[in-house]
Amino acid sequence: MSYNDKFAVTTPLYYVNDLPHIGSAYTTMAADVVARFQRMRGKSVLLITGTDEHGQKIQRTAEGLKLAPQEHCDLVAAGFEVLWQKLNIQYDRFSRTTSSRHAAIVKEFFQKVWAKGDIYLGQQTGWYCVSCEEFKEERDLLPGHRCTLHPNREAEWRDEQNYFFRLSKYQNQLLALYQERLDFILPASRRNEVLSFVSQGLQDFSISRVNLEWGFPIPGDPNHTIYVWFDALLGYVTALLDPTSEPTLENALSKWWPINLHLIGKDILRFHAIYWPAMLMSADVPLPERVFGHGFLTKNGQKMSKSIGNTIDPVALVDRYGADAIRYYFLKEIEFGQDGDFNETRFVNIVNADLANDLGNLLNRTLKMAQKYCDGQVPACSDEDIPADNPLKAQGLTLGERVAQAYESLAFSEAANAILTLVRYCNKWIDEQAPWALYKQGQQQKVEQVLYAVLESVRLAAYLLSPIIPDISSEIYRQLGYLTNCNDKTLINDTLPFTTQAAWGVLAAKQTLGEPKPVFARLELP
Repeated sequence: MSYNDKFAVTTPLYYVNDLPHIGSAYTTMAADVVARFQRMRGKSVLLITGTDEHGQKIQRTAEGLKLAPQEHCDLVAAGFEVLWQKLNIQYDRFSRTTSSRHAAIVKEFFQKVWAKGDIYLGQQTGWYCVSCEEFKEERDLLPGHRCTLHPNREAEWRDEQNYFFRLSKYQNQLLALYQERLDFILPASRRNEVLSFVSQGLQDFSISRVNLEWGFPIPGDPNHTIYVWFDALLGYVTALLDPTSEPTLENALSKWWPINLHLIGKDILRFHAIYWPAMLMSADVPLPERVFGHGFLTKNGQKMSKSIGNTIDPVALVDRYGADAIRYYFLKEIEFGQDGDFNETRFVNIVNADLANDLGNLLNRTLKMAQKYCDGQVPACSDEDIPADNPLKAQGLTLGERVAQAYESLAFSEAANAILTLVRYCNKWIDEQAPWALYKQGQQQKVEQVLYAVLESVRLAAYLLSPIIPDISSEIYRQLGYLTNCNDKTLINDTLPFTTQAAWGVLAAKQTLGEPKPVFARLELP
């Protein structure tokens, strides 16, 4: 299998100081959409997620809960896995940085960088944010030595001996990378942030801590523990190992590397766009293709905070409204890469309007007419029978290509809006053509052409929306007669190419249709 036939995408390895929040769910839903779309394109896909489980913050959190650090990590990691199941995330690997296989990869990578002369022992003096697990430069701090990301906590002054990575050595190589590969960091606003930061000059960064037990010891110096980011970023590499392979860098990098896409929140952009490529350069490992930093989420226009009490529990949200509704709102209503807001009333109104009214009601009423006017079958006509100037056909002929381009560029909202435009055209068309009136007039051929055009457009919409709303799309396909086993969760025959299924005019004449019933129940505010 060639590299072009494969696609590896990662979420961050989420820090286990607490149960997953809505921001973690947002990144993971986006990664799942990417993975599903690439599978539709016929690629062999590896979706990696997991947990970052070392560091001082974890140790302190566990102590506060009177738990052993590993016990705490196991509980929180299980919480992430439960949420991903609820959100219908089809991940392939769940990487945990406390695994023994990961320890072997970290040790080997450390020794490669050490042999390059890029690690040295020095004195670290400065302000340390425990929440970020990072020393902060003065330019990054608010008044009172408070971190911009954690303004409620004052950074701690540290003066200790640490091992350092020679980040400054790679400044020019990083700038050359950003210049040569304009899409290495996306969107453009994130790229500009990184360029500005690196152009001001890079300082070597600490990769060890003292007086910390929770982590991997530095090879040859057990008094020091490897710093969480130097350890955590390598979790992406560990995840590439086949389960039966010996945990070596060669084995880990042999099949899936380089990773095609790292999806992250913009708060960890520097680690992925500066530290990570520099580390890989030092170890003579090829770089990933892209790092995409999405925006922050707010609630009712306010930054979410435990102290304010306005956080969103993603488990409670999906239990209340269902996975497809959550997936649809966050990926359709928020331009990926920009900051976005969640307002529960707006969420309910938009999802009801788009999924219950525009899409669900369209399918339901059209199927009922097909039952009445076409004996419960797809009308006995085909693509060739629909005139070229039919507005649904005209829209549908180019929709697959337009949506594919949007998915490729991670423009999920653009993809969804293009699909919903066709659905709205269908509602307008069926009202204008009034097939019930045509039937009374004995114009059976026109009735069948109208119904076929609508049913085929709904099929195409369901297919193209399936990365975002897989359950609703499956139910639509089932009602269109593609699936007969109600327990069968598979939607589409993956052996059929995307270009075939994303074309308009695929629905087979006289295919027996399923029983019409609502594909999406209207949501109600609590």
